Amino acid sequence: MSQNFDNIPETALAWHRAGRGAALATVVETWGSAPRPVGSQLAIAGDTEIAGSVSGGCVEGAVITEAMDALEDGKPRMMEFGVSDDQAFAVGLACGGKIRVMIEPVGTVMPEDMLAELVAARADRVPVAYVVNPDTQSRRLAKQGDYPDRFRSDKSGFEDEEFVAIHNPPLKMIVVGAVHITQPLLVMARLAGYDPVLVDPRAAFGSKARFPSEEIIDDWPDEALKAQGLDARTAVVTLSHDPKIDDPALTVALQSDAFYIGSLGSTRTHAKRVERLTAAGFNDAQIARIHAPVGLDIGSKSPAEIALSIMAQITETLRKSG
Repeated sequence: MSQNFDNIPETALAWHRAGRGAALATVVETWGSAPRPVGSQLAIAGDTEIAGSVSGGCVEGAVITEAMDALEDGKPRMMEFGVSDDQAFAVGLACGGKIRVMIEPVGTVMPEDMLAELVAARADRVPVAYVVNPDTQSRRLAKQGDYPDRFRSDKSGFEDEEFVAIHNPPLKMIVVGAVHITQPLLVMARLAGYDPVLVDPRAAFGSKARFPSEEIIDDWPDEALKAQGLDARTAVVTLSHDPKIDDPALTVALQSDAFYIGSLGSTRTHAKRVERLTAAGFNDAQIARIHAPVGLDIGSKSPAEIALSIMAQITETLRKSG
């Protein structure tokens, strides 16, 4: 699971159901330089065990103390912390700053069934928003269509009087073809917060010797992609340069909600690919979803540079599309 997909709601729900008591602390606003973005969470158990973080460590102690009181009286808290410039470096706020943290005891303030529904949506890779009005203390779950810009940019924050916490599924990247470019691309993908998966039915290419730390699927690409499930948080990149391997993957990808589809090959190679896909029944609009030649045109030469151009194009598509 991606390092960006922490299990804080899941942890809080488990602690609550185990009878330990649990509260969720969420960063709802920041000013200046803050070490953790809006939406970051800390789970606090009734016995003071914690998971997650709302700062660089500078306010956790105060938040835990307040969370214990909130578990005692069953009421929410809204805390604001400011750090002056001369204290900033000691606590990780590079230029000073302020953060605002909301504390919600599970069960009394945050309904258990609502938290369970949120956790279930996350498990099913369904984008969901947790919406709170701190003034009226109303709470609800919302769908992706209610806040399309926030979901696309992964940005929690206030909409008028309501705080909208975005819970997107982890990003996934499926790379078809265990070629030289694939090695740096999988590393870059992981650094950018993706769960990368390598697909190649050719044992000599997709071997553990060449990709020792990667998840490798040696099935045919169409079967592998169907089994993986392609949703709006998935990028598909075909790099084998072999139509027998790339085309079946593209056939599945083009019928999915994958937000990015890219394919290695020259303009001439892609023209032949377009002919094959057209003959297979795909229309111009569908085929136009394929980024080919793959990657931004930054003059890449080496495999690592080409991987960088692909990663940049995937990022641009994710953050700027729509």
